[in-house]
Amino acid sequence: MEDCYKILGVRHDATAAEIKRAYRQKAKLLHPDASQSAETTEEFRRLVKAYEILSDVKQRSLFDESYFMRHAQNRYNRSVNSFDYRKWLSARTDEESRAKLIFFDLMHNREDDAVAEFKKMSMNHAGFRLAKWFTREDFMDYGFILAEELVLRQEYYDAFILLEQIIRMEYSYQYFRLFFPEVMELAASVLKNHLEGKIADELALDCWERALELGFGKSNDAHFLRKMAAAYRRMGDVATARICEEEARRISS
Repeated sequence: MEDCYKILGVRHDATAAEIKRAYRQKAKLLHPDASQSAETTEEFRRLVKAYEILSDVKQRSLFDESYFMRHAQNRYNRSVNSFDYRKWLSARTDEESRAKLIFFDLMHNREDDAVAEFKKMSMNHAGFRLAKWFTREDFMDYGFILAEELVLRQEYYDAFILLEQIIRMEYSYQYFRLFFPEVMELAASVLKNHLEGKIADELALDCWERALELGFGKSNDAHFLRKMAAAYRRMGDVATARICEEEARRISS
């Protein structure tokens, strides 16, 4: 039996987020669309299989039990006297430390804490941006994972604003490449299905207006414009609603 952790290049105690990030990074290099060699194709097959096992809680548990049974001592256990990095971050109030605390918690099975801290910082610190404190690669990977967590918790406005940053960064500095459709699909799902009636019309309008600049295509843009028209009508702004409806018809024709 192959070591799935070794194939993905992660530790035995890697979190789900770390496993997902490692898979994305390796898949970009080994994907058949990026390389046509038979050797690379076989590596990609092994990578996908390893990811399927480790990304499923039950399969991962069975794998750990069978593969690591002979390793009674977990060499990844931390010393009881080791430096508590999270405690150190938690005691600090500067934006850099709070940003790093968010991603630290995200990587250590503390998703609820990560989301709560992100929400608090976004609300209490004008202009707070995670991207300021990380490399583009780290922000785009971990930021997308955080956006997924925000969607799961129905924090749709914050999820879209974070996805918008990732999309704009991708356009200026290609990174996701093969996986960028996954980012766009999540953002489109939020815009189409999770704003109207779930957040204030003013906030929803802000999202749809921003979306028109993100390259979702004419069909989606027309959809957003119709959503905007409905919101403006609910707010009593019939004139602006008509403008949105006319624009939606124009780009749909």
